[in-house]
Amino acid sequence: MNSGALDVIEFLLTAEIYSENRDLDENDLPPKIRQVFWHDGTIERPLRTSVETAREATGLDQPWEAVSELMFTERDTFSGSIELTQRDMAEEWFAERDDGRIAENPTLAHALSGYDGVDVDYEAVREANRPVQSDRAWIDSLLEEHFDEEDEDEDGESMLDLVDIHAPEEVELTLDDLVLTEDQEAEIHKIVKAIEHREYLANIGLREIGKLLFVGPPGTGKTSTARALGYDLDLPFVEVKLSMITSQYLGETAKNVEKVFEVAKRLSPCILFMDEFDFVAKTRRSDEHAAIKRAVNTLLKSIDNISLIQDDVLLIGATNHPDQLDAAAWRRFDEILNFPKPDEQMRSDILRVITRRMRISDFDPDELATKTEGLTGSDLRLVLREAVLEALTENRTELRQEDLIHAIQDFEERDNLKDLDMIDGDHDALVAGGDISGHSHDH
Repeated sequence: MNSGALDVIEFLLTAEIYSENRDLDENDLPPKIRQVFWHDGTIERPLRTSVETAREATGLDQPWEAVSELMFTERDTFSGSIELTQRDMAEEWFAERDDGRIAENPTLAHALSGYDGVDVDYEAVREANRPVQSDRAWIDSLLEEHFDEEDEDEDGESMLDLVDIHAPEEVELTLDDLVLTEDQEAEIHKIVKAIEHREYLANIGLREIGKLLFVGPPGTGKTSTARALGYDLDLPFVEVKLSMITSQYLGETAKNVEKVFEVAKRLSPCILFMDEFDFVAKTRRSDEHAAIKRAVNTLLKSIDNISLIQDDVLLIGATNHPDQLDAAAWRRFDEILNFPKPDEQMRSDILRVITRRMRISDFDPDELATKTEGLTGSDLRLVLREAVLEALTENRTELRQEDLIHAIQDFEERDNLKDLDMIDGDHDALVAGGDISGHSHDH
């Protein structure tokens, strides 16, 4: 039997079992099925199965054709519904042919664990299932419910313009895709354990945990690490650039800062990532407008009043300029994590990671690492991009070591342009034409 039939029967069984069993909730539905039935912020029983919903859940263009020959399925051509006529027969058929799907579907694990050959632990399967709070549909429905048109200012700008919200499924970056220092790995491991044992930490009164500050030069992986952490922990990722609070289009800045934290608490558990944190200290020392200073003070108070243990919000700040932070900013964080420029071994490891899906003849990342002193992970990706594009101009999809060496030399030549003392006419020409690489090197 082809996998298409298994896809459709899994969908039909899951929908019918879930509809009848009120002990099951949204976290018992696999994400691929759950997302089909979101409506107005909830999933209503019974789950109605049709050609359209089956197509959306399975990705099959013709889901009915995949199961039309099975004697326990039927289709209503008028309504478009697809249903099981004999569920016991469908369950037995599916259990005999299961290729590991039951171990990834809490609803089926709950119902089919008694069948011969089905050895699954329902609680373990449910625990491993991605939680509903990580779904894009759930995030959107919550935001629509709590932040509607009333939150727009007179220019039609919403406070949600302050934040960029990613569902874990949208990040597509895991911690395995990054090269981290031992200190970074150790701190991430500690915070993962803190998240797992939040209830224990609350019971013993240890609440000042879960406010991290990432410091280091541009391009060293601060934002990438925070996003990957969200992906690996199945947590929504709420990103805000603090300089945005000065936007003239966002109305009452202090009020909007408060609402950023309100968004995070509504989406909890989640990660709240605050980039450009040095903006706080710069604003406090400057002659900025009083409204902006009030917003920064509101920000500091809001940081004090949010907690991983109480609010399920992991707060991560990031700055490229730690020297500009004052004591008031530093003391808001219980852990400072350094993101230095990668050393030679790290550069070699980064090159191995970012070229995993490429064919490169005579590839020697150690040699390349010796030629890229001072480059960040972001710089190395730009080098790789240049090498790939140059190879494509020669109709090649397989790179050579020399392509990467030439790309490194080109990158250094372009980077050196920033340090040239040019006469006004040359300077204007460069500004008009932009960086010939098409990118800023402040990553």
